[in-house]
Amino acid sequence: MIDLHTHTIFSDGELIPAELVRRAEVLGYKALCMTDHADEATTYHILENVLRFVKKHGHFFDINVLAGVELTHVPPALIAEMVKSARDAGAQLVVMHGETPVEPVAPGTNLAAIEAGVDILAHPGLITDEEAALAAERGVALEITTRGGHSYTNGHVAAMARKHGAGLVVNNDAHAPRDLVGEELRRTIALGAGLTPDEYRQTEANAWEIVQRCMK
Repeated sequence: MIDLHTHTIFSDGELIPAELVRRAEVLGYKALCMTDHADEATTYHILENVLRFVKKHGHFFDINVLAGVELTHVPPALIAEMVKSARDAGAQLVVMHGETPVEPVAPGTNLAAIEAGVDILAHPGLITDEEAALAAERGVALEITTRGGHSYTNGHVAAMARKHGAGLVVNNDAHAPRDLVGEELRRTIALGAGLTPDEYRQTEANAWEIVQRCMK
């Protein structure tokens, strides 16, 4: 299992990085990225602290630990600039908070994030044909999420990814200990979204490919 979308006390998560990583390790996760909610005001603060943890403490855990951000409620016109800023600040992974049906995300966020080359478009809601096709072309992974509310459109996301050949990953979007699901529930949610067992296994391969790319 790999989780590339989690939150710590550096945004609205409940856990410090060490406890989040330890809990994921005990559950059997092999890689985890901390991706706290970020905008212009918080990106550098988050990455300065989380990167320090990853560099000094990450190798003590039996799990690959990465530092990233989830750009959140950034105006679409500024997304490309913010993606570059996050990477310049050391983000190993850039996730974009997509157009979920349960939050007032600005229209155009999905498209702007894909055009900017984020690594993962999180909970993209009712993603369009144009957006899913462009994600496939640009190598942007679309997220199947285990998180309540955001997961309402998992089935649509899965269908659009299949239609256009976009890569999928399964993430928890964990904010609290209860959000880190085990392997059985994780698989059930993916299959419930309409994935076949082979497609579910491919999500883990996609995630591992992202991890390897980020660690280079």
